[in-house]
Amino acid sequence: MIYCKDLVKTFQSSTAVKGINLDINQFGCFGFLGGNGAGKTTTLRMLAGLAKPTSGEIKVAGVDVVKEKDKIAHLLGYLPQHPAFFDHMTGKQWMYWVGELFGLSKEVIAERTESLLKDCGIWEARNRKIGEYSGGMKQRLGLAQALINQPKVLILDEPVSALDPVGRYEVLQMISKLKRDMTIFMSSHILEDVEKVADHITVIDKGNILITSSLAELKNRHSHPIITFELLETNHEFLHILNNQEWIETVRMNLNEYQVTVKELEMAKRQLPKLITNQNLTLINYRIETASLEDIYLRLVS
Repeated sequence: MIYCKDLVKTFQSSTAVKGINLDINQFGCFGFLGGNGAGKTTTLRMLAGLAKPTSGEIKVAGVDVVKEKDKIAHLLGYLPQHPAFFDHMTGKQWMYWVGELFGLSKEVIAERTESLLKDCGIWEARNRKIGEYSGGMKQRLGLAQALINQPKVLILDEPVSALDPVGRYEVLQMISKLKRDMTIFMSSHILEDVEKVADHITVIDKGNILITSSLAELKNRHSHPIITFELLETNHEFLHILNNQEWIETVRMNLNEYQVTVKELEMAKRQLPKLITNQNLTLINYRIETASLEDIYLRLVS
């Protein structure tokens, strides 16, 4: 459904995307992760046909995005991070206008508009001008618009960034249903949300793909146990001591709380209390957790 080979995008003196390769040929939700400037949005815009690659090949649903650009719109839905609208239109008018651009009949437009605006939670606001919509309502309208042509591939750039907790939950539930019948390629900075809906993960950093894997495989391969504990005292020397332990992979410290990713859990259970006692420190709480997607991502990019 999504195929990229040696995809490169250069802007004057900088290269945003450095020869990436993707081969996605199934339904499901694919989380696309990376920091600011990693190349996420540039890649998504090339997939959607909105930016021309400097070199390389892109196909979406079997169609060459560069050579057959006129065909791609009917196969693809795209929600940018900041969707743009005509503020003088109502939400309903906007959906009808977009439907007409796709050549849909009035009956189909009316049916899909009602269904999608209800699914996205803004049916009651359909007759209000878009200029009066909140940021979250515009995000929902953008998602409804991206689905009006019933695409085979849906590309989402930060789809829940402007939503409140209830809105995020509702849109994520919607994505979970949609992924059964289409390929969803979704970028987000909210890794907790990606973890809830994604089946596969691709991580991009500085224009290069670091890893592409199923979420389950990624967790099995990189999910080392994490011990989180809090001390009564602040002791910066103790952080140095932890960093020198061979059985510790990484240490993160926030005030008096420590998050330690360990290579050998049984060793850590024996040695960590000894280290705390030897430094005459007071342990307030202590818990063992499995690594989240955010923990794994931070290890990969560091």
